[in-house]
Amino acid sequence: MSCTGQQVDELQQRTYWRWSKADFLPEESFQNWSTYRSALSQICFRFKDRLISRSDDANEIAELRKRSENDMKRCLSWWDLTWFGFGSVIGAGIFVLTGQEAHNHAGPAIVLSYVASGISAMLSVFCYTEFAVEIPVAGGSFAYLRIELGDFAAFITAGNILLESIVGSAAVARAWTSYFTTLLNREPNSLRILTNMSKGIILLDPIAVAILSISATIAMISTKKTSQLNWIATALNTVVILFVIIAGFSHANPSNLTPFLPKGAKGIFQAAAIVYFAYGGFDNIATMAEETKNPSRDVPLGLLGSMSIISVIYCLMALSLSMMQKYTEIDPNAAYPMAFQSVGMKWAKYLVALGALKGMTTVLLVGALGQARYTTHIARAHMIPPWFALVHPKTGTPIYATLLMTISSGIIAFFSSLDVLASLLSVSTLFIFMMMAVALLVRRYYVRDVTPGINLLKLVIFLMIIIASSMGTSAYWRLSPNGWVGYAVTIPLWFLGTTGISLFLPQQRTPKFWGVPLVPWFPSLSIATNIFLMGSLEPHAFIRFGICTVVMLVYYILVGLHATYDMAHQQQKLEALKVKNEDEGEKA
Repeated sequence: MSCTGQQVDELQQRTYWRWSKADFLPEESFQNWSTYRSALSQICFRFKDRLISRSDDANEIAELRKRSENDMKRCLSWWDLTWFGFGSVIGAGIFVLTGQEAHNHAGPAIVLSYVASGISAMLSVFCYTEFAVEIPVAGGSFAYLRIELGDFAAFITAGNILLESIVGSAAVARAWTSYFTTLLNREPNSLRILTNMSKGIILLDPIAVAILSISATIAMISTKKTSQLNWIATALNTVVILFVIIAGFSHANPSNLTPFLPKGAKGIFQAAAIVYFAYGGFDNIATMAEETKNPSRDVPLGLLGSMSIISVIYCLMALSLSMMQKYTEIDPNAAYPMAFQSVGMKWAKYLVALGALKGMTTVLLVGALGQARYTTHIARAHMIPPWFALVHPKTGTPIYATLLMTISSGIIAFFSSLDVLASLLSVSTLFIFMMMAVALLVRRYYVRDVTPGINLLKLVIFLMIIIASSMGTSAYWRLSPNGWVGYAVTIPLWFLGTTGISLFLPQQRTPKFWGVPLVPWFPSLSIATNIFLMGSLEPHAFIRFGICTVVMLVYYILVGLHATYDMAHQQQKLEALKVKNEDEGEKA
């Protein structure tokens, strides 16, 4: 007992409010410069080890959770998750990006952009739902990929999750300021601080920082109270949404839909790749599975139910905006309030601005919950300092993780503009969702020590065909949007890869409670649509994404690789010691 008992006593005596070196860098590789140099000399060996290593369901659900020292409270039902779904999604995209993309790219066909991105999002929702039911932990996609694709793939995804979370909150907070100024009947940038930098003008946004801080404070106090506040705010926002749809169509002018495709099909998909951000909040719901009373029932009802309704709402709101005002006259910063003003309903712009503010506030509120839970589980795996994994014993919330995300988002929101944030965010979001679809196929068709080697090889080949053909389709669309020859090659190849999995590989795992229908077709289509939408983004978005990825890799090589390697092998030693003690106990 001695060893285990001492560890338990030590944990009980340790206060939550602590910040010693052992809390940030407890791993063996970081004890001193000598051990760190030794770790760096083994980079290749350790990288290979982490590349082929895999976690498992039990480790993610039980063992890693212990590293938070205190459990999060199981207090959420399907009702909470459904309203969290509405709160986390509606507000960020439909009120912010619809006007921007209708004006810049899609024109009245913005409604088709929402249809395209909505289909892709629903395919990703299916994948997330199956994983969240089977592996109900706070880590969301990070935990799922760590099990199916290994530590390195999980780290790249973890970096993009953190990037998506930080940038997403910053983008919404900046938009919050624009709508707040509209409510005050002022210019969108009137409350921002104008500064002249060497590379141009920058508009500093202290209000965005303030709203992020308030949302985070509420999220740190209590998950259940945050849920109750979200119900109220989202219900009020729903009333505004109904008003927008009904009043918008009552003042519709069909002539505003002409020309319907001012920039052709290319404009539709360029806009679809950006407005995909509007659907991105649903992944926050998957992170709350650890706090859900009955994940196998509540997660599918909450996720699938809310996202189905939201998809319809988005299309109706986008169409109403396009019919109220000519796309060339839409205000990219505050589209709906200005559109109502243009049809003589000047008073309505204040109601819409108020509804948009409520919507964006709930997005930030739910985002503060979900992002902190992602961060908590990433810290449990020691990919970032484990200090951020600690859960407060009284509130049952990860306060340190919430502070990390809020401070990071606040810094970016203070300096960056919305268009820069949205394009970077979309690449990161689409990449994560594509990886999730790949992981779902791996989970269904491969089980370690069970699946024959030849079947694993077939799966890898078929997946490479699916991914390569999807990339080919996206590239050909980018280079020759009016052509067809390339599609005659890439689309049959995608069909061949998917058919190969369907016909030549038996499924190795059947979901216990809820599973994605039409496997492998739905996950394969999710891979194709996410890659296609990524290809519709502008090159500068990929340049920013590439720079961020390089920074992530440098961090991984210098820190993350060694921390995760040490923890994995420490756990193996503990398990071996436990088995040895049990054997000695039986002999005695």
